[in-house]
Amino acid sequence: MTAWILLPISLSAFSITGIWIVYAMAVMNHHVCPVENWSYNESCSADPAKQGYPKSCCTLEDIPLISKCGTYPPESCLFSLIGNVGAFMVVVICFLRYGQLIEHSHSSWVNTTALITGCTNAAGLVVVGNFQVDYAKSLHYIGAGVAFPAGLLFVCLQCVLSYHVAASALDFWMAHLRVFLTAVALISLVLSGIFFIHESFLLQHLAAICEWAFVIDILVFYGTFTYEFGAVSNDTLVAALQHSNSRGGGCKSPGGSSTSTHLNCNPESIAMI
Repeated sequence: MTAWILLPISLSAFSITGIWIVYAMAVMNHHVCPVENWSYNESCSADPAKQGYPKSCCTLEDIPLISKCGTYPPESCLFSLIGNVGAFMVVVICFLRYGQLIEHSHSSWVNTTALITGCTNAAGLVVVGNFQVDYAKSLHYIGAGVAFPAGLLFVCLQCVLSYHVAASALDFWMAHLRVFLTAVALISLVLSGIFFIHESFLLQHLAAICEWAFVIDILVFYGTFTYEFGAVSNDTLVAALQHSNSRGGGCKSPGGSSTSTHLNCNPESIAMI
């Protein structure tokens, strides 16, 4: 077991905790209304609520979408930090997972596509985190339009890969869990998109709830890689970066320097994905 096992769970804990802190700051600073609020008005006069307490009068501009929570300072600073750090951690996780699967089952177009979509997801997160929706709406929506579908495609491909490399009952249970999380992500993303295009207060609020569900669900999915990352070594990242060498080398002999002592290299256990 290596320290890499902490990376996926750290991404989930850091990002989920961070965006909820951003939300709490936005609510207390009257930049959005609480997610439990379902009453909206066409317009509001000066809000009598004191600073540090939730708004008592909400409009369509106060819908607690994640991006809206991170629009204004000081919470926008934390939102950008979470986006940048989270994106970096996503890229590292994707490369490690890519290298681990190369060590385990050689290369495949599914594995390569998963790496590309994961990195695309990270690039979209950087754009979303650094271009706030009220100040650079077009760029922000482009980033979200890249990050969300790419993230969904990444988890779908990882479900396929999880079943292909599963060797034990626990492996299959993990694959089943990932399928469940992927189904939740798909449903929440589709519903969020459907609700978001309407001007109804109720549907906009439902879109915000679905968006929160999607983001948290994807982050939990990333956290499940902790299960496999106990077998990751520094050589796994090297295998990802030197794909051509690993393709030619195959499984190393017991007398050589093994890139992973945790994996079974018997021919019958190696499946092309």
